Amino acid sequence: MDPEILTVAFGFGYLVYRLGLPPMVGFLLAGLCLNAFGFTSTPLLQAASDVGVTLLLFTIGLKLRIKNLLKPEVWAGASLHMGITVAVIGFALFCFGYTGLRFFMEIDPKTALLLGFALSFSSTVFAVKILDESGRMDSLNGRTAIGVLVIQDIVAVIYLTLATGKLPSPMALLVIALLPVAMKVFQMMLTRVGHGELMVLFGLFLALIAGAHSFDLVQLKPDLGALILGMLMAPHPRAKEMANSLMNVKDILLVGFFLDIGLRGIPDASGFAAAGVLVALLPLKMGAYFLIFTRFRLKARTSFITMANLSNYSEFGLIVCSLAASTGSLDPQWLVVIAIALSVSFIIASPLNKHADRIFEVMSTTLKRFESKDRHAEEVPYERKPVDIVIIGMGRTGVGAYDWFHEQYGDVVLGIDFDQETIARHAEQGRVVDQADVTDPDFWRRLPAPDGTVKLVVLALNNFESMLTVIQKFKKYGYRGELAAIARFDDEVEMLREAGVDIAMNVFAEAGAGLAAHAASSLGTLGSK
Repeated sequence: MDPEILTVAFGFGYLVYRLGLPPMVGFLLAGLCLNAFGFTSTPLLQAASDVGVTLLLFTIGLKLRIKNLLKPEVWAGASLHMGITVAVIGFALFCFGYTGLRFFMEIDPKTALLLGFALSFSSTVFAVKILDESGRMDSLNGRTAIGVLVIQDIVAVIYLTLATGKLPSPMALLVIALLPVAMKVFQMMLTRVGHGELMVLFGLFLALIAGAHSFDLVQLKPDLGALILGMLMAPHPRAKEMANSLMNVKDILLVGFFLDIGLRGIPDASGFAAAGVLVALLPLKMGAYFLIFTRFRLKARTSFITMANLSNYSEFGLIVCSLAASTGSLDPQWLVVIAIALSVSFIIASPLNKHADRIFEVMSTTLKRFESKDRHAEEVPYERKPVDIVIIGMGRTGVGAYDWFHEQYGDVVLGIDFDQETIARHAEQGRVVDQADVTDPDFWRRLPAPDGTVKLVVLALNNFESMLTVIQKFKKYGYRGELAAIARFDDEVEMLREAGVDIAMNVFAEAGAGLAAHAASSLGTLGSK
């Protein structure tokens, strides 16, 4: 990669990060800026982009439960949304042909529907990055958003296969038939692969070779192979560990994806006007998401946040239009227009997602009017329990804290998590864990009672930004007990204390201190013999 591109990408990414926005917005702006100075995308950058997207789909598969795709709000919601968006945006674009704008004058109904189809997709890359950074991947809204995106990806693969006229090789059936056998071998290897660089290398092999390359050899979409292989590996106990081990590699490669979009070029004035029209149509797509999710009994807040996750155009739109341009069905200049609209949609969606909770609270009275009277099974209102200690986040750290308190004080401890399978697993092991979304204001109105019922809350969340948000909620709703939280870095410990936490600790340092205490106890016992 050219040193200039790398330098500008870092500079813009750092500046945007310091402004409180996701670095991906900076990478997009860097690409646009570099293009204005004559830079273009390079083969290395495009290769990094392609590999990054493939790894992204593989890691999505590792965290995806197939049964989530079968939920009505996912498969039916995605299907309804695509149909509505194609019809509404396609009709709007056709009507713009009468305005005199150059890019719209030659649009016929077929081209308008094609563009509507391309614009109906939402960005998998963007949504996963946002959900990862907010720690909401396993929440109801996170699972719904990812499920919708997977359905859209499957539709895109079917379209690309039909549009190119290339049927899969007869050997494709053999590859698919061998997958269950291969899975047994791969899962056995995953059990024995260790925790270091071999885990990362094995993940790269599964995503790029066993998944993408094997599908490509039999004329199936490579990215689909990576996604399917990830989904088949997802039931393995170490699947999430593999996804985490690939995170940094994936994130670095995805820098190439965002730079590549920005480097696609800058259109003339009429092209910018056309891109502005596409951006102006984005609220129609967002509104359709919100209305559909509320019809499937999701709360207005869950529907709004899921809508925010999906409030952008997609890289698949570029792929669809690129294919249409190669066959002469679409003016190639539309590629640059859609790339600009895609970039702007990311820039708009970033602060929308960052401040979604705050925006919803301002608009909650209006938005709640769209809620269904019936409530989704996972959104039954949380009821306050008469407990002394609450553990929020029942991962490994939360479980350790829960078990220690339960052993010391008995049945005065309650765990809180938003993942149904995690809760079911803890129930089988005798722990009392309730399902609740701690970012939901309704939860806070019921849990941290000012009367002092809850004496201690331990925050054991994986995401630091979510931790700070939760602390703000505690202060806002008048919690008077002790508040403890964990962090991975010393500077985060200081930030937690500044935010108002009574007890903040570095989880790794405390693990070492705990080990030393156990070792000292053992030495004392030996010395007394």
